Amino acid sequence: MHLSPKASRRLISILTVASAIIIVLLCIYWYNLGIFTSQAKMNAYLRNKRIIGPIIFVLIQIVQVVVPIIPGGVSLLAGVVFFGPLQGFIYNYVGICIGSFINFFLARYYGRPFILHIVSEETLNKYMKWTKNQKKFNWFFAVCILAPVAPDDVLCLIAGLTEMKVSTYFWIIILCKPWTIAVYSLGLSWGSKWVMKLIGK
Repeated sequence: MHLSPKASRRLISILTVASAIIIVLLCIYWYNLGIFTSQAKMNAYLRNKRIIGPIIFVLIQIVQVVVPIIPGGVSLLAGVVFFGPLQGFIYNYVGICIGSFINFFLARYYGRPFILHIVSEETLNKYMKWTKNQKKFNWFFAVCILAPVAPDDVLCLIAGLTEMKVSTYFWIIILCKPWTIAVYSLGLSWGSKWVMKLIGK
């Protein structure tokens, strides 16, 4: 079955809503287990998942970068909550970087038609204007990857349409991604603890 770009984007939107509902239900379930309020209960829950847990989580991060059906902030927070600040950061970093490389090569191989299955033509054209000068786009891309609020996944796809060298793309992702992930992880971690304290009261 061949889906039109519009139908693909609609399907992704539906899957995003569905995944958000599943995440909420899982959070309620985990909260009832007490793993958000008790470190001992969390350790017990994760004890039998020390190997498979990180692998599954990294795979989830890769998928959410390539097919954005899970809000990125949610998966970043999950990494920190379940695995701790350091390990959570590492798993987030590895998964997001791999997903970003996959996006780049998918766009380079399949071109503009592939991207239109994920983002609208209006959104694509909005950023394509920055690609007229490759050198300027390289700097623009690096700054955006470094900035926490930039649409990283879309820009990674667009980078694949340009003449950016693979080595340039590699080093921008490897060197700039950690800072964004760290800012999101710390901010979301602090916010979640604050919310849990309010709920606990």
